[in-house]
Amino acid sequence: MPRLPTALRRLPLFILALAGPLQAGEPVLAGPDSIVALLQPYLPDEAGSQRTLEVLLGGILATEGYFSPKFEFSGNAEQPRIEIDPGPRTQIASVDVAVDGQIGAKERAALIAGWRLPVGQPFRQEDWNAAKQQVLAQLLGSEHAAARLLDSTAEIDPETQRARLSAHYDAGPRYRFGELRIEGLQRYTPALIARYNRELQPGDLYRSDKLNALLANLQATPYFASVQAVLDLDGETVANADGTISAPLRLTVRERAAHRLSFGAGASSNTGARVEFNYHTPDLFNQAWMLDSGLRLEQKKQTVYSDIFLPPDGENRRHSVGLMLEATDIQGLKTERYAFGAQTVQQRGSIEQRLSLNWQEETRTPAGAVETTSRALVPNVSWTWRRVDNLLDPRRGIVVQAQVGGGAKAALSDQNFIRLYSRWQQYIPLGRLDTLSLRAEVGYTLADSRQRVPQDYLFRTGGTGSVRGYAYQSLGIKEGDATVGGRYLGVVSAEATHWLDDSWGVAVFLDAGDAVDTLKDVKAAVGYGLGARWRSPAGPIGVDLAYGERTGEIHLHFSLAIPF
Repeated sequence: MPRLPTALRRLPLFILALAGPLQAGEPVLAGPDSIVALLQPYLPDEAGSQRTLEVLLGGILATEGYFSPKFEFSGNAEQPRIEIDPGPRTQIASVDVAVDGQIGAKERAALIAGWRLPVGQPFRQEDWNAAKQQVLAQLLGSEHAAARLLDSTAEIDPETQRARLSAHYDAGPRYRFGELRIEGLQRYTPALIARYNRELQPGDLYRSDKLNALLANLQATPYFASVQAVLDLDGETVANADGTISAPLRLTVRERAAHRLSFGAGASSNTGARVEFNYHTPDLFNQAWMLDSGLRLEQKKQTVYSDIFLPPDGENRRHSVGLMLEATDIQGLKTERYAFGAQTVQQRGSIEQRLSLNWQEETRTPAGAVETTSRALVPNVSWTWRRVDNLLDPRRGIVVQAQVGGGAKAALSDQNFIRLYSRWQQYIPLGRLDTLSLRAEVGYTLADSRQRVPQDYLFRTGGTGSVRGYAYQSLGIKEGDATVGGRYLGVVSAEATHWLDDSWGVAVFLDAGDAVDTLKDVKAAVGYGLGARWRSPAGPIGVDLAYGERTGEIHLHFSLAIPF
């Protein structure tokens, strides 16, 4: 049976257990539809005495502002019937909100004006509790870290159906952040925490959003398993000349393990079954450098990688270096490559900027064609603009990405080329639950020829995340019996998802696109189908069954459907 409303749970147990013979059947309610829908989930499987049911149902109605209900019992033990007249609903007749303490007149007036249960609104216990908590939360979130609710009353007059509300708060003194006192550091120094502390400085007026931002930044790092912080109001406080009080901020951290070995297994509709071994340390050479290295073995791709990530610098830039060895066998094209490079990532509001310099050597062997080796030193810049309501499961918003990079024969590359790429994704809510997702990709590699340009800087498409209904990277240029990358890319997609409940949904989609070497060869491959969606903690997981018109084949795709 559903959990009873708070106000009803507070009724003495002896009232809910008044004596009376139990009736055999479950009661049938009659009355206004909204009232029946409200009460039905709380009905017991077997009816008790009339008095017990009156107390039970009356208590629930009281939480919605109905304090003078009438009940008429009829029927029999096999099918008891309760006719309900909820009576008039109690309205808010007056509201008296008082806020004492060191608070400005303008702030006090704004708090009172923002009261969520004004005169004329129906009284509901849930709304009453929420209104009181909202004012207290606003006070605690600002510099009034010691604010409290002194008293609150809701005087209900059942005869006139009027409620008189009053709430009295003490804002207390205004606080500033004092000295930052860190507990729990063993391998790391306070200087590491300072690198992630961009907004909160001693002397700043206390605000909970600044404190929460610091906690979120530290918790997202690879260094700490848990982070807690509290403004120590009972510690060594200092009274300031402007009447504010500086209180020390106690930050307690628990460091992550210095070394971690992991093993994983899985499968991808693009590259097949996978096993992976990983070694991770957040404190390489005792410098708080994060090392992430591993071996990933997939049916169509095998990778050895090692990356070192440094803490952010004074401009909040994150630097990294890495190397990789990779072998692939996809659509008749075998490649072997090794690469190393460096990257800088900086977040500026909603825009993420990545600057990188990578060198790679690639040997590719198309089935039925000549083996070639390509080398390239490529500087690349990428911008990603995100404005979505939820990073993992968006319903509204936009994500746009643009990249430009290239190589030159005069700078350790075998071919002169410039690679341009852009991707756009739009999320549009359809009604209360459903979502329409639109996506487009365009790419162009400016070069005299695609020969001796590494495959990373050309384009193939098809498979999960691109054109469904076709095998992974099967859309491209034919070279011998293999599919290789072309200089042009174009993909569009539309997908509508209908959510059946909070966890499960169904999707219908249409994709079209191709990768070619000249524009005269453009002929979009179309794929469409149906899919299932599950909201996992890491984001929606999708399983799609898609038909490709060009090949007449049906392909199964599955993926973690989060925005790029």
